[in-house]
Amino acid sequence: MTAGEEEIAPTGIDVTTPHIARIYDYWLGGKDNFASDRAAAEQVMLATPTIKPGVTANRAFLSRAVRAMVGEGVTQFLDIGTGIPTANNTHMVAQAADPESRVVYADNDPIVLAHARALLSGVTAPTSFVDADLRDTGRILEEAGRLLDFERPVGLLLIAVLHCIPDDDDPRGIIGTLLEGLAPGSFLAITHPGIDQLPEQMAAAEDALTKAMGFRVTFRTHEGVSAFFSGLDLLEPGVVPVQDWRPDADASPSPTTGMWGGVARKR
Repeated sequence: MTAGEEEIAPTGIDVTTPHIARIYDYWLGGKDNFASDRAAAEQVMLATPTIKPGVTANRAFLSRAVRAMVGEGVTQFLDIGTGIPTANNTHMVAQAADPESRVVYADNDPIVLAHARALLSGVTAPTSFVDADLRDTGRILEEAGRLLDFERPVGLLLIAVLHCIPDDDDPRGIIGTLLEGLAPGSFLAITHPGIDQLPEQMAAAEDALTKAMGFRVTFRTHEGVSAFFSGLDLLEPGVVPVQDWRPDADASPSPTTGMWGGVARKR
């Protein structure tokens, strides 16, 4: 937004409270964010300068993980907590690798929903959107099942979303329920802020984001993130900093991001 330009709130949408999807949009250089989101994003950036490189590296991880799954024969994807559409969305990466790929997005932000509908209106390949919170596993699976064939493997993507789920809401149980609905040979990809990477900076970022969002976010340790893959077969190199997960051969060295990432297969 340029100086002097009036910020107009979409009807029915509260833009006075920051939202994680719009904060990420700001970090990624997008335009679908508001003053409250930008203020919250800047607070977190003051706490940890690695946040923007981390978000960029996180997006690159998503692309590599999707390509890896397509390489394993997966052509269906369920991306939960997708955020506001920006470059290299899941369907773009998957359908570039295999034009027959099917993708269902799920998020609970009206802004995300509006932009997703606009984005998907011009997409001819099979892609859809579910308006639901990650905790609403039944609704997600029911609606995603209208497009995806759960008798065949699915790539489940939980990219930078689980830190919004406190331990009291049983994130492991949520993941387990989602995986129960998917066929053997399905994959799970997770990225998650790591409280044990750059501990002082990440603790400050966790606190700043919690204050900005108005609810507790939970950054987890390597052990905590690894536990989300319990009972699955981790792909090499395991749960590692996102920039170190199968980096592209021509990739420039990436700074420490403070994000854990991994991909695993359901037996």
